Amino acid sequence: MSGNDNRLCMGVIVGARGLKGDLRIKSFTDTATDICAYGPVTTDDGIELKLKVTGEAKGVVIGRVAGVDDRTKADALKGQKLYVARNALPDTEDKDEFYHADLLGLSVMDETGKECGTVNAIYDFGGGDIIDVRLPDSRTLMVPFTADSVPKVDLKAGKLVVLASALAAAEGEPPLLEPEEPTEELLTSQDSAS
Repeated sequence: MSGNDNRLCMGVIVGARGLKGDLRIKSFTDTATDICAYGPVTTDDGIELKLKVTGEAKGVVIGRVAGVDDRTKADALKGQKLYVARNALPDTEDKDEFYHADLLGLSVMDETGKECGTVNAIYDFGGGDIIDVRLPDSRTLMVPFTADSVPKVDLKAGKLVVLASALAAAEGEPPLLEPEEPTEELLTSQDSAS
């Protein structure tokens, strides 16, 4: 289906609950029950579902979909991702806050303007967002999505800046530092070793 690039994944159906067609849904929204607050949701294949949240339980929201009235029909939806149109979501209130989907595919440059790759994915393993940068040689690096590592995001220009030192740290290499002048102590110890 064309146009899927303009949708954001709001959650995924993880299973059925009970016998009357209730669904257990893992929500990806800040407030779990907001999964259907932005209009109708669609599945991977573009089928529109009229979802109504009816409650919450153990890390999931419970919902009902029109026409799904038994466990068999609910089980058939397991694994379906739920999307809304990107333009249905409000703009972020903070200039330093972004929807993950808006970052995907952005060009990654270092502070000198050298192209380093593209944003491949965004992860949050519990310690904050991490951007997965696909390098030109197809390797990927994970860089913390912090102001210290990523000082500039320009959605209109389609790029973000990652400091070269953050890229080097992600590769496990020490950051490039200016060589220090040898100290008197170092020179003396080298002379005595000869």
